Amino acid sequence: MKDNYLLLKEPRRLWLEADLLKTKFFALSSEVHPDRIHNAPESEKLAATQRYSELNAAYQCLREPRSRIRHLLELELGAKPSDLTDIPDELMNLFLAVGKEFRDVDTFLAEKAKATSPMVQVQLFESGMERVDQLNNLTRNIFSLRETLLEELKSLDTVWQSGKSHQMDRLLNIWRLLSFYERWLAQIQERTVQLSF
Repeated sequence: MKDNYLLLKEPRRLWLEADLLKTKFFALSSEVHPDRIHNAPESEKLAATQRYSELNAAYQCLREPRSRIRHLLELELGAKPSDLTDIPDELMNLFLAVGKEFRDVDTFLAEKAKATSPMVQVQLFESGMERVDQLNNLTRNIFSLRETLLEELKSLDTVWQSGKSHQMDRLLNIWRLLSFYERWLAQIQERTVQLSF
């Protein structure tokens, strides 16, 4: 398994500042960027392209908290963290609310798809915008929960090196929660787009 922290010359940490990581990526990749090596011999181009691809993959992994946590867990545990089989208690109410909202929106979208009358389509569009507002409220709620987790991640980072073993379970839980939040946010975005047309 490749160590993306090592590739980008970063210590294994829970929290990395996005702007600093981006600057480091640009500095490390500038020498092997495909635009800079187009006149090089073919073997150098291949090696540079490979190195650039590795650096880019490492950057993409470490720039987002969820993928960074997963990678760190894989490095520390020696294997991919197990997926969640049960809904955590702290997510149950939100899980039910998201499920209800999605069922309501999906039922509405099915009804909207059957509408052929322009007058009915206009009425359904207005009703769809109300549902977009409800989805936006849900999005704000999930973003708030996500931000709380990211703040916790920052605070865990300050003590990470001194007590990793005590934090593994919580880190695994944060990764799982972020996975739920990001999946729901993507599903909300998809439904919002469908409601807007």
